[in-house]
Amino acid sequence: MYRKVVVGGTFNRLHKGHKGILGAAFEIGRSVVIGLTSDEFASRFRVLKTKPYSTRKGQLKEYIEINGNGKPYTILKIDDSYGIATIDPKIDCIVVSEETLLRAEEINAIRFKKGLSRLSILVIPIVLAEDRKPISGERISCGEIDVDGRVLE
Repeated sequence: MYRKVVVGGTFNRLHKGHKGILGAAFEIGRSVVIGLTSDEFASRFRVLKTKPYSTRKGQLKEYIEINGNGKPYTILKIDDSYGIATIDPKIDCIVVSEETLLRAEEINAIRFKKGLSRLSILVIPIVLAEDRKPISGERISCGEIDVDGRVLE
């Protein structure tokens, strides 16, 4: 069991892949920190419209209250790719997808340069939709699939 686990993302459409990452974080951590991208930061990288920060935060809280095993958690607004993961010495694990593994490795390099211990990295496999393609917020927003990966006609 880790003392403090961190995850991060935009969580625009809370889908099966996000739920897998969050579930793992709450399973292995005594507490969880979720870095939620600000509207400004999210808009720099998203082609499709992102829901407002307050909406995304509310949806996360609602999901965690039901599925977070009663563990303490914090949702922090982040304006960069790293959030507090590079500065908080109490964080000891990061949960990422295969797509974001490189970011976790960058975080560890920065922590090492700052004299902080490296984080354990738990990589969650990409969750596939019914059509065997990755579930993504973009595919959901475009109406290709729903949040559970079912193909929409």
